Amino acid sequence: MATQRKYTSRRGLLATAAFAMGAVLVPGAAQAAPADTVGAKRNPVRALEQAAHPLRSTEPGRNTTDLRALGAMIGDAKVVGLGEATHGSHEFFAMKERVFRYLVEEKGFTTFALEVSWSAGLQIDEYVHTGKGEARKIAKETLANSPWDREEFVSLIKWMRNYNRNHPDRMAHFMGDDIGAPAVSDAFFGRVTDYVKQNHPGTLPQLNKLYTGLRPIDDVFAYLKKPLVERQRLATQAQRALELISGLKGSGGDAFDWAEQNARSIAQTTKFLTLNPEDPESNAAAQRFRDEVMAQNVSWWQRSTGQKVLLSAHNDHVAYVASNPEAYSKTQGSFLRDTMGKNYLPIGFTFNQGSFLSKDAALGGEWKKFTVPAAKPGSNEATLDKVRYRNFYLDARNAPAPVRAWLNTARPTLNVGTQFPEEPRDTAIAKSFDVLIHLHEVREADKLKR
Repeated sequence: MATQRKYTSRRGLLATAAFAMGAVLVPGAAQAAPADTVGAKRNPVRALEQAAHPLRSTEPGRNTTDLRALGAMIGDAKVVGLGEATHGSHEFFAMKERVFRYLVEEKGFTTFALEVSWSAGLQIDEYVHTGKGEARKIAKETLANSPWDREEFVSLIKWMRNYNRNHPDRMAHFMGDDIGAPAVSDAFFGRVTDYVKQNHPGTLPQLNKLYTGLRPIDDVFAYLKKPLVERQRLATQAQRALELISGLKGSGGDAFDWAEQNARSIAQTTKFLTLNPEDPESNAAAQRFRDEVMAQNVSWWQRSTGQKVLLSAHNDHVAYVASNPEAYSKTQGSFLRDTMGKNYLPIGFTFNQGSFLSKDAALGGEWKKFTVPAAKPGSNEATLDKVRYRNFYLDARNAPAPVRAWLNTARPTLNVGTQFPEEPRDTAIAKSFDVLIHLHEVREADKLKR
């Protein structure tokens, strides 16, 4: 019954669409008078509606006038983190393409960053620049066994390729900011050794010796079965290889910068793989290190290229504070805020109900469909879903005071990662995100066509 009332009110909005859209075009929060604080505590929905900007659609390729207020909220930020409350929901993925298109066309953004390996990102970037290969095959090769191995990301990659074909003077880029999993190929090691062979051949024997036993890492899960002492030794070798490359800095130029960054990715990966999967403290430290690495890689890309970046990752990565601080003691978003200040802006997602992809166990297993019913009373999502718009966004920084107070209060909120079931955890939205997008319902992402 509640869902039916929501749809009915939405249909009623169509009659006043022109008037409502006029409000959306105004930058900043809605222009209604501030709600009474005491009244807002009794009825937060009414106050939230004053701050909410309705979304016409989550699908890319539609009219983007409803995103203008979002553009104003983003302002001059150089890196925008766009989260997802689940891995593997169609609407989150589709909305990311829609927002990225808008930011490219209207806000000067050119890079889409994803929490996949640095090397996978380079492969996709080569395709969107050159067109060599086929988008679906590239996606399958680089995103296999991940929740992004889906049609929604094929759509994004195809759009980027088409955009670059039509804008050769201002190309879009795809980057992976994560460690080298599930593999670090021989070809990727070659990006480092080939540079040394061409520019510093006398150093090549020493570099090859340091990479002995490491090149390639065909399967990180098999690699983790090596004795810890051996993994630590190999990580030390990879770090020494990075230091060797960094010592060649006098050669300068873009080729050196990329060779050094590629060597850094190898060192980052081998250090991460010194974790002990049986030790919870080791896992927590490894996760913190992983978030730090992802932040470092995004920062390096932004500094080196000067490009504005849309960073796509789970809510618990892009947020200033994770919903599960025991597992994520310091997030990618927190590291980025440390280095970039207000040039970093995180956007979180919530949803009321629907389907998504997750796994029975975090390590191994298949990504499969799970479904959750409407959010329980008392949760953040249950209240947000009472707002009269089916889908909407709001600025947690500049909303009326009663809304900010509500958003700064921790309540149960569902964030699902690589394993389900997962219980909602207390989250204060405004302490995690600058902007929030709430969706009424989501469905599982589309399986990649063969």
